[in-house]
Amino acid sequence: MNIIFVLIPVGLVLLLVAIGAFFWAVRTGQFDDLDTPAVRILSDDDNRPPEGS
Repeated sequence: MNIIFVLIPVGLVLLLVAIGAFFWAVRTGQFDDLDTPAVRILSDDDNRPPEGS
């Protein structure tokens, strides 16, 4: 039963960290463009010379 007095504050601290990370990501623009990275893999860029040559 005493472990609850440890787990509840630890859970609340983790919740605050997660909320802080979410708002940091929104503020720094991590969610601005969700479509371009998914489409970028489809672009054909074979014109670039291979690395190491």
